[in-house]
Amino acid sequence: MGRSKTDEITPLQRETLDEICRHIDAKGYPPTVKELSETFGISHSSVHERINQLVRKGYLKREGRKARGLTVAKRPEDMAAALVAVPVIGTVAAGQPILAEENIIGEVLVEASTVRSGEYFALHASGDSMIGAGINDGDLIIVRRQPLAETGDIVVALLNDEATVKRLRIENERIELVPENPRHAPITLRPEDDLRILGKVVGWKRT
Repeated sequence: MGRSKTDEITPLQRETLDEICRHIDAKGYPPTVKELSETFGISHSSVHERINQLVRKGYLKREGRKARGLTVAKRPEDMAAALVAVPVIGTVAAGQPILAEENIIGEVLVEASTVRSGEYFALHASGDSMIGAGINDGDLIIVRRQPLAETGDIVVALLNDEATVKRLRIENERIELVPENPRHAPITLRPEDDLRILGKVVGWKRT
């Protein structure tokens, strides 16, 4: 679940809270409104507004009318993680763009720290070939879209028009798609095989 509207914090409010925490950690007491005004180059009224919002949202507390009467109730590291919507893909068809409208069947919220840069999609794992890596049947796999991968990466690939999730192994001229379950054998690519990397797996969610 994401944060409620009342708990949401704007970038400017976060910047103010970070500075207050930094000041307390360095000096043992909170900054004054005047000091914050000078730090950010904004008016006293703008600082007061930011502080009022942080108090209202539960991040700061006031102690009377003292100049240094602020205490931190909730630090930035205690905040709920920011969430990003990632499209969930249904059947991956050969020759069709991964994120084509007809492929998208919904969205999943993923922590922003997992999907930092690039384009991402998600799809459901099928079968038990990757249980050794912690990916179970039906889990939602989070994938960074990229056409290349390195040996050791878990990838989503199209092998001869069939989508699969495996660990990529490259040794000299030999390329294998390796399962994480001893009940399944590695797939060694033949010269006539058509392999296309769709993306690298960066995480997964239980469903």
